[in-house]
Amino acid sequence: MRYDSISAEQRHIEAIAAEMLAAARTAPKAHGLDKLECFALDGEEKDALAEKMREYVASGGPAFFERDANNIDQAQMVLLFGAVNEPYGLNCGYCGEETCKEAMEKGRKCFFAAHDLGLAIGSAVSKATDGRVDCRVLYSAGTVAKEIKLFRSDVFAAIAIPLSVSKKNPFFDRKWPK
Repeated sequence: MRYDSISAEQRHIEAIAAEMLAAARTAPKAHGLDKLECFALDGEEKDALAEKMREYVASGGPAFFERDANNIDQAQMVLLFGAVNEPYGLNCGYCGEETCKEAMEKGRKCFFAAHDLGLAIGSAVSKATDGRVDCRVLYSAGTVAKEIKLFRSDVFAAIAIPLSVSKKNPFFDRKWPK
């Protein structure tokens, strides 16, 4: 049986995306608690995210979100990672409150949730690199994904990672809008 390159590359992207999601899930977490929401989009759902990013720019959002929407278009898949703002029960005071309960009542965001998100992103992109899949960490697409409610309501920080297998990394030679 003959396998063409396009279908093999798509299967590879799907396999690497699964590895990236697993790497994010198993990355070290504060107090051993997992406060992340992670998933992948392709096809029409991925395209809809890119379109919503353009609408965000049209309604006054930063112009570079358009550039990043173009990157989502060029990707075969996009992974999304969000940090959920739930108390860890550490009562560390890092947020300025004495207890996690006080912090949540005052709407504070937990440092450890954001820290765990960063560790998860690092673990995920290392799997993309190991698998020779091009990727880029985009807060812009994560922001819009939050705005259009792709995440549960208590996600306060989100990151997107578009994935591509192509002859040239589409996420490398990016220009800032003028």
